[in-house]
Amino acid sequence: MTRQTTLDALQASLAAEHMAVYGYGIIGARLHVAAQRGGAPSWVAHRTRRDQLIGFIAALGAQPVAAQAAYRLPVEVTSTATAAQLAAVLEDAALAPYAALAGADDPKLRQFAAAAMQQTMTWRVTWTGATPAGAFPGLPQSALIPKP
Repeated sequence: MTRQTTLDALQASLAAEHMAVYGYGIIGARLHVAAQRGGAPSWVAHRTRRDQLIGFIAALGAQPVAAQAAYRLPVEVTSTATAAQLAAVLEDAALAPYAALAGADDPKLRQFAAAAMQQTMTWRVTWTGATPAGAFPGLPQSALIPKP
């Protein structure tokens, strides 16, 4: 992977994290206190990963992509169900850039991307109770559904 390709993957991952932080802020603002607890760990982790990505990009001597002032989110959060839908969309949006980053030459970046993909998919399953078809090729769908 070239330096530029790695930088592009880092910037795309950062852009997805900016949107996730914004989106989880909307989710938290629209839910009752009890329901907010479900999104708080995800929000904190997305903020942490955002900050780590900024550090990786700066270490390469590049300017990190800035967050937008606001994002047009594909789901309006009006209930716990719509909050879960938006959370799943945010997690899906974060997955692809991390998959690209997993091909980086730097083992630290590969490990970071792999952990981010694992955590992202875990949250998606937690919010929806299901994984998208083909998310983990070779595993039966039943192996991916959390057991009570």
